[in-house]
Amino acid sequence: MTLKIGIRQRRARLATRHHLTTPAGSVHAAADAVVALHATDPASVHLSAWARVKGDGVAELENALYEERTLIRMLGMRRTVFVVGHENAALIQAACSVDIAKKQRRLLEQHLATQGHPENLPDPERWLAEVEEATERALKARGSATAQQLSEDEPRLRQQLLMAKGKPYEAIANVTSRVLFQLAVDGRIVRGRPRGSWISSQYYWAPMADWLSQGLVAWDADAARVELARKWLYAYGPAPIADLRWWTGWTAGQTKKALAEIQPVEVDLDGVPGVVLADDVEPVAEPGPWVALLPSLDPTSMGWLERDWYLGPHKAPLFDGTGNIGPTVWADGRIVGGWAQRPDGEVVHHFLEDVGADVERAVEAEANHLAEWFGEVRVTPRMRTPLERRLAQRS
Repeated sequence: MTLKIGIRQRRARLATRHHLTTPAGSVHAAADAVVALHATDPASVHLSAWARVKGDGVAELENALYEERTLIRMLGMRRTVFVVGHENAALIQAACSVDIAKKQRRLLEQHLATQGHPENLPDPERWLAEVEEATERALKARGSATAQQLSEDEPRLRQQLLMAKGKPYEAIANVTSRVLFQLAVDGRIVRGRPRGSWISSQYYWAPMADWLSQGLVAWDADAARVELARKWLYAYGPAPIADLRWWTGWTAGQTKKALAEIQPVEVDLDGVPGVVLADDVEPVAEPGPWVALLPSLDPTSMGWLERDWYLGPHKAPLFDGTGNIGPTVWADGRIVGGWAQRPDGEVVHHFLEDVGADVERAVEAEANHLAEWFGEVRVTPRMRTPLERRLAQRS
């Protein structure tokens, strides 16, 4: 008989294992609990840490990222920027980033050969390799540098591409960001401190070898995928296999091979087939009532492809047109609304369903707590959603 694991148990695991009911002991522990913190939006990673640690948040995370360097900002699953601990960073590099790097290198070389402006390059592979080496040398000479500084040191970074020729959205852009992306996803350089405050998305770059003296542990790709799948299943399982494949960005074959090594148990998730680790079939204790305000692109909100069991009918107001979720209000393992910060600093929220007076009071208290934590800082998500826009502008 197939083991059945219902929604209440999935929500209980989400709450406890993602540190939404019991604070994590550190930002490092908070990141490890969800495998990786989304960091495409620089503010989100701080807010995700705040929701799970409830400490100062910014100072502790910056210390872990830039002083102790126990956390690192890297390109990983689905070409997304994450903040992760070294152990998980090494797994992600071998299991995901290497494949991404190969695909993106081929694409960039193709664009250099066919879409160069004012003219195409005759030997894009050689040209790109030379520019990468020169850029890395310039970065090592400086110690750290911005993209603009590196383009001054290596003028070939200003090579232009004519993208979408003839289309309404035709554009000419330098290859600077794409070369730096390539060096980063290859694990040769790393994003350091941002220029300005913690909400800035412009970073100083540093050589990986200088940033982490020991570097990342080298993993065999297949072994890394097995271990990363195991960590994801503990943090996010039980879940359909499609969720794991989507989260990692793996092929069907890579996913199947990793799971064959793990040999998870097949389960019935209220009529949906899923898997769980063989040593993780026992139910976890259900926590008491809880609420949370999670930021856009929070790893819990974005942890699964199939989200009906915690999202319900609320997708339209909470997601943008490309599948990015905005700030959300959670209660007892499900999304019940959204929130936003207004220009005067007030944190406002809106419920998308009837939650009862107790939850309303708890969310109001959490919103006030968050507004106090923000202080003079004003945050606008990079990926804006219908509800967040309405709440932020409403007088």
